[in-house]
Amino acid sequence: MSQKFNIPDFAKYLNITDSKDDDLLMILYDDKSKIPLKSEPVVIDFYLLALKLDFDNTVDYGQTDFDHTESLLYFDAPNNHIAWDLDKPMTGYNLLISADFFDTYAKRYSFMHYNDHEALFVKDDEKQILLDLFTKAYTEYQSTQFSKAIVTSYANLILTYIEKYYKRQFDTRSLLYNQVVTDFRKNLEHFFSSGDTIKELPSVGYFAQRSNLSSNYFGDVIKHFTGESAQSHIQHYVIQLAKLKLRETSLPISQIAYSLGYDYPTYFSRFFKKEVGVTPSVYRNQ
Repeated sequence: MSQKFNIPDFAKYLNITDSKDDDLLMILYDDKSKIPLKSEPVVIDFYLLALKLDFDNTVDYGQTDFDHTESLLYFDAPNNHIAWDLDKPMTGYNLLISADFFDTYAKRYSFMHYNDHEALFVKDDEKQILLDLFTKAYTEYQSTQFSKAIVTSYANLILTYIEKYYKRQFDTRSLLYNQVVTDFRKNLEHFFSSGDTIKELPSVGYFAQRSNLSSNYFGDVIKHFTGESAQSHIQHYVIQLAKLKLRETSLPISQIAYSLGYDYPTYFSRFFKKEVGVTPSVYRNQ
């Protein structure tokens, strides 16, 4: 079982002796860092924002490899596992903030729960903006009487820019992400037409897993390129199938509900009326 670290314990694990606060820690990585180059998987109990300035590696994204020499920005949330194995000391910043202190900000952003291979690769102009924000946050952190509120405000501003830059990353890799959308539609159709007994409605996580993506990242890709959430696509598809079965078969409504993955026909009827405006029986008799 992996060891779980709060911020003070993690600071000790990294050989950092000048930690200033139990809720917040900023780390400047440079050649003088005594931070271990390798770590076994550990569980964190805080939010982590990291900007690496000398990233040069191959990243596995889904089933595709990308070679990058760009700066890399990544993040982790409480209860995630992290590990690293470096050839040389990295350069850049880490910003660690406790969940109690940062939940209100972080929960606004779905990318805080992206997987590691869904990191953001920033361009030179974006790097300068983020580097400036990290540097200002670090300068404040190093001041004699630093303000947690100011450092947290910088962190929130960093997240706002990250959200903007992810949209840019989606657009600049549209061929890849359009394939994700295409595969989603194919997998959705196959789920209901495979002939297998449907035991429950498919979740967004089910389709995300088939694309080797986290649920949040997958959902953001679908929303960005289609204008609708992945959950809405699933619901609309179910409604269209329900309409088809109601119009073209004499199956009891309860059997139609079961065939679409509903455990209780009453839930299906309520959902159908909410989406269509009338009950399944009224729709069938129109």
